[in-house]
Amino acid sequence: MSSRFIVIIAGGKGERFWPQSRAHRPKHLLPVVGTTPLLAQTLDRVRPLAPAKNIFVITSAAQAKGVAAVCKKFRLPAANIVAEPIGRDTAAAVGLAAALVGARDPRGVFAVLPADHVIHDTRAYAGDLRAAFAAAEAAPVMATIGITPTEPATGFGYIQRGKAWKKLGGRTVFQVRRFVEKPALAVAKKYLAAGDYVWNAGMFFWGVPVVEAALARHAPELHAGLAPVRAALAAGRPLAPVLKKIYPALPKISVDYALLEKSDNVVVLPSTFDWDDVGAWPAVVKHCAPDAHGNVTRGHALVEQGRGNLVFAEGGHLVAVLGADDLIVVHTPDATLVCPKGRAQDIKALLKRVEAAQDGARWL
Repeated sequence: MSSRFIVIIAGGKGERFWPQSRAHRPKHLLPVVGTTPLLAQTLDRVRPLAPAKNIFVITSAAQAKGVAAVCKKFRLPAANIVAEPIGRDTAAAVGLAAALVGARDPRGVFAVLPADHVIHDTRAYAGDLRAAFAAAEAAPVMATIGITPTEPATGFGYIQRGKAWKKLGGRTVFQVRRFVEKPALAVAKKYLAAGDYVWNAGMFFWGVPVVEAALARHAPELHAGLAPVRAALAAGRPLAPVLKKIYPALPKISVDYALLEKSDNVVVLPSTFDWDDVGAWPAVVKHCAPDAHGNVTRGHALVEQGRGNLVFAEGGHLVAVLGADDLIVVHTPDATLVCPKGRAQDIKALLKRVEAAQDGARWL
């Protein structure tokens, strides 16, 4: 029997949660929803599925210290927290994950999971992950969990399922017909009505040999570029100097483009658990108890004669909103954001202005 491993990707910037989210303290290191960082919530959910020694976290150099602090509570070995010196998107991270897992078990099966999603039904989540692991163990396939859509969302990629592939533990796993990019609203409505589309949440399950074969076939430059990593792990040499040397030359591409969209051995399991990628400030409202006027506040914050506001205050500073509706107000010790809820997606554009300002890096 191959061993089961879990690899959590914790390297995103979470720019739409500025000013709370920063380069060294992004969304997954914050209690955006709940009272603990999203990474801690993810680690807590996967604890029943693999021992701590079989859980890896791949992060960035800027976030390594914060990630290590969260992982300490879960007793992950220090060697299991690996920092990429620069971001090269998810295909490089998956190739690195395959090398890390392969050094422990050349036939190991591993899950790749995002660090920053919100999931409340942990029992259904664990059941779905076990079924996806079983799919990856049953045949040389790339398995993914597709989120059952609840609305015609335009911010997610979609997966169209094909014929039934196997039944595992009472669950039907389907062949994947195609991956599609984020659609226009009219197209998303058609996908929802069709009933055979699911959201692509970036949750993947596969054996080391399957990933290595796919990289060699579909992304040979990346596969060859990671060869020094595999050699260092096999020889027991320190990994950090190797990553620093090779990462700048690796192709920057997502695993969806590099492997999944080019492969004919992809299967999908429709989810049964609740899911939210909490992509921007307005999404937080769904997970908080509002007051009688629909306002959500955290910290020393209050709203007078206003409706539908989201007001977060850090550092003991009082933030008051008077006579305004549908605002996002986020105060941190060194920066304050005020914007209409409907403009929350434009925060990334705002950060380009911040970065260009004199001494702007201090606020990023």
